Amino acid sequence: MLDPNLVRENPELVKKGMQDRGMDSSLVDVFLKIDEEWRELTAEIEKLRSDKNKLGKEDKDESRGLKEKIRALDDKLKVLEAERSAAFLELPSVPEERVPVGKDESENVVLREEGKKPKFNFEPKDYLELAGDMIDTKRAAKVSGSRFGYIMGDLALLEFGLVKYVFEKLAPYGFTPIVPPVLIKSEPMIGMGKTKFIAEGDAFYIKEDDLYLVGTAEDTIGPLYMDEILDDDILPKRFVGFSSAFRREAGSYGKDTKGILRVHQFDKAEMFSFARPEDSVAENDFLLERQEEIVKGLGLPYQVVHICTGDMGFTATNQFDIEAWIPSENKYRETHSCSNTTDFQSRGLNIKCKAKDGKMQYVHMLNATGIAIGRTLIAIIENYQTKDGRIKVPKVLQSYVGKKEIKRVE
Repeated sequence: MLDPNLVRENPELVKKGMQDRGMDSSLVDVFLKIDEEWRELTAEIEKLRSDKNKLGKEDKDESRGLKEKIRALDDKLKVLEAERSAAFLELPSVPEERVPVGKDESENVVLREEGKKPKFNFEPKDYLELAGDMIDTKRAAKVSGSRFGYIMGDLALLEFGLVKYVFEKLAPYGFTPIVPPVLIKSEPMIGMGKTKFIAEGDAFYIKEDDLYLVGTAEDTIGPLYMDEILDDDILPKRFVGFSSAFRREAGSYGKDTKGILRVHQFDKAEMFSFARPEDSVAENDFLLERQEEIVKGLGLPYQVVHICTGDMGFTATNQFDIEAWIPSENKYRETHSCSNTTDFQSRGLNIKCKAKDGKMQYVHMLNATGIAIGRTLIAIIENYQTKDGRIKVPKVLQSYVGKKEIKRVE
């Protein structure tokens, strides 16, 4: 959530941020109106309580009257608080000045292209044809429904090779390995700013337990220090987590439904950083550098994209994506995302840091893909294919996989 004082004192800044995102900026005025009513009513109740506390034993009738009035106003305040909270959660993070302004993904800015696209002396196949039975979506559909898949054989070894590779690649930079829960209570989920993810129907929800399945490891790594105060000298505190993730992919039906590109369940290694407020912009760039190091190590051609305001995540103040080259489609596809949420999530989770001078402030929180397994497998399979249908294993993964090449089972 935003700092409410920022909305009260600088509403035009928040409105501009929303307008740049293509959102209805009048939501700021809706919040401010309710917020003013809430503050006035809160002050009135506090004054009545103060007056009541000043009464003596002989003022029973007056005390009883004030008590009944306070009770009635408390009921009104609860309704107002719910409306205020709902209105406040509609306000997204304010974009940084460096974020390109644009209406949607068509106005994202390509910053650079890296690596050489493969040149084949044959017609390249797509990943499903190359993988064969190593990716089985037909049997998965019988067991779990559409948009699921079995990853089998050498491709399963390649998946865990990727995880091992990323964990070892990040270790020298102080990333602590973590395997977080994949179920999260509604309170920390909302605290993480995932209201849009929930409202748009993308989250899987278990009503009887009030638990959501995570859409990324970020969802449960972020609340790790909920309601805690971190010492300034341990920051940045970096994690790399591995987990399965779950998304309904609402609104994407009929698009990328074949194979494992856009599925309901996928595995992912996620970087997460708790940083000092003054360091978070630099930390955002640092995480992007780690992502590029990972992709370069795999030998995949890619481009770095600066995400525009209209395509940026709800909680993000700045976002970069890395897109890997997919030969069968003759285009780049997103494999990595890297976002700074500053204090937007830490306010919702009440995570603070204490500086050496004793000053207390909200920690800044950042997230970045380490490896999105399914999409990276697709990129490796297609970029490393041979004329006879084999798939070369990237050199950095060969020791983990135990093979220099893999192929479909005939």
